[in-house]
Amino acid sequence: MRLLWVLPYSPWPTTSGGKTRQYNLLRSLSARGHRITLLVQSKQVLTDADRSMIEPLLESLIVVPRRPLRSLTSVWAALFSSVPLLASINGYSRIMEERLKALLQEHWDIVQVEHSYSFQPLEKLLKDRRQPFVLTEHNVESSLGAATYSRFPAWARPFVWFDQWRYRRWERRVLSQASRVVAVTDADASQMRLLSERPVTVVVNGVDCAHFSTVEPDSAQQRVLFLGNYEYSPNVDAVEWAMEEVMPRLWQQCPKAVVSICGYALPAQWPVRWPDERIEWQGFVSDLPALQASSSVFLAPLRHGGGSKLKVLEALAAGLPLVSTAQGVSGLDIESGMHYLNGETAEQLAAALARVLKVPALARRLGEAGRGYVREQHDWSVAASQLEAIYADMNRERSRGISCA
Repeated sequence: MRLLWVLPYSPWPTTSGGKTRQYNLLRSLSARGHRITLLVQSKQVLTDADRSMIEPLLESLIVVPRRPLRSLTSVWAALFSSVPLLASINGYSRIMEERLKALLQEHWDIVQVEHSYSFQPLEKLLKDRRQPFVLTEHNVESSLGAATYSRFPAWARPFVWFDQWRYRRWERRVLSQASRVVAVTDADASQMRLLSERPVTVVVNGVDCAHFSTVEPDSAQQRVLFLGNYEYSPNVDAVEWAMEEVMPRLWQQCPKAVVSICGYALPAQWPVRWPDERIEWQGFVSDLPALQASSSVFLAPLRHGGGSKLKVLEALAAGLPLVSTAQGVSGLDIESGMHYLNGETAEQLAAALARVLKVPALARRLGEAGRGYVREQHDWSVAASQLEAIYADMNRERSRGISCA
């Protein structure tokens, strides 16, 4: 098939779960012979090295620069537009509209748009051309704001209420225009059906199981690992909760335990705020399997968010025992006590971590069960097949003259 994908970020480097998903799905679809054009609105300039990882997968890569956050257009839209803050930051892009207008002169078997917040520059053109499209939504964005809005000062509360109202309206508007809506978990799909009254299909998050298959975690290291993109507020909340409440309780039971905090956009103030020498502030890690092999357990103390977490899937694929909240394993069909240990309070999480660190046999059993689950249910080949089935169904309906809209 000839595919046009529209993204609000570059899929490489894979510094977030969303980028990792996009890159691996593009790689899988390309390997199956699909011809893909990628239209990207990026806030960062792609280097030659970045392009060398993406362009071999594509027929064409088109990169449009995103408007700076501190611009008159962004300020105006944030305050006065009917579009919510997140969508306005990615919206009102004339160059994006011009590039899409030119592309829509061509025939596409499938047009796929990632995220409702990227939709503003695309809406009129898709509607005027009566172009069917797939919308992939990684979270129910209107229910995701707690971790973000909690950081606004009290005097900004009226704006918070206004923006939450805008996003609920915007989400319904965007989802209702899509021919097909793709979610990453059954729970998100149920919410999206209520919002859109459209067909919503799950395409699971995945993991490159072969890449992590040789990792053997080291229980003797007593290293607790957390990985995330800290431009995403739920990850920031998770680390701050872990540092303030979970780790101090763990250290009462396992004083030699260390914790590695890794990932993109690590806040510079954290090492100053928590100077304990048992905390390793590693930032972005280029060789994740090597880090996993020197770790003993993966901690996912997430209290907000949606979808399923690629960092959790990667930890399971590497055979790392997992300690997590229910939110950390949302969208995964795994059972506490069999595949991971659950905790919803700081005390419960610390106790679960201590059990894993003190009982190597338990750590091995959990790691093996988690690895087996991911290999069977969440390899990227599974996700790519699910997405191809949606494409094929849309094209069958088109060939029979059935409207996809």
